[in-house]
Amino acid sequence: MTTPGASSQQPASRRIAEDLRMDIESGQLSPGDKLPSERALAEQYGAARNTAREAIRILAEQGLVTARQGRGVFVREPQRLFRFGSDRYSLKNRETGLTPFRLEAKRQGKEARIEVVSIERETPPRDVAERLKVPADEPSVVHRENHYFADDEPVQIVSTFLRWDEAQGTLLMQPKTGKHGIYGRLEELGHVMTRVRDEISTRMPTPEEAAVLDLLPGVPVLEVLHTSLDQDGVPFEVSRYVHRGDQTGLLYELTVE
Repeated sequence: MTTPGASSQQPASRRIAEDLRMDIESGQLSPGDKLPSERALAEQYGAARNTAREAIRILAEQGLVTARQGRGVFVREPQRLFRFGSDRYSLKNRETGLTPFRLEAKRQGKEARIEVVSIERETPPRDVAERLKVPADEPSVVHRENHYFADDEPVQIVSTFLRWDEAQGTLLMQPKTGKHGIYGRLEELGHVMTRVRDEISTRMPTPEEAAVLDLLPGVPVLEVLHTSLDQDGVPFEVSRYVHRGDQTGLLYELTVE
């Protein structure tokens, strides 16, 4: 471990946190390694246990360590679940029988789990109404909200909006929508996805999103507002993906014309 920098003018908690961070970045502490206990750190640095606890909190906020109940604090494993772009909705991937998320998780050796939280007829948010071309002042959409997990860790919240006049009375109103998921049912309604538009932004999470995604303080979310367009250029589905920023990346391979 790095020798304590006693002459530093930093607060003791930040000095401890900085030394530990350097050990993690240099590889002296590897992913999965257990950090010294608060008592051991306090003794090493001649500080109070509260100071050591604050140092560990700083590292947790930086996403470098994670606490495990009754076991201690460990260097966090680097995990990034990629949301593939142009490849995500390809027909060859559809032939696997897996939804895009399940396929992405499988490619990275993770076990996918999806919780259907709600399926309700609603008045759409204005940005959704504009993209789906439905009235923004009446319950013109079905809102499906799902929570997605990889190896039981929450990674994204997906709010999907479909036209009410198309979805009512179909499997689109059910948790299990059948083979090929909602896109299979939408194709049966005459909407074959031929183009997508993704609008990407970053922001801080709402309190509700932070709770669902189990986010550490200071971790942002990556929002993708996705619109599916059919063979006639008609938008038929809008989904808002809210990804946890510490475990998500985007990969797009596009043809330059």
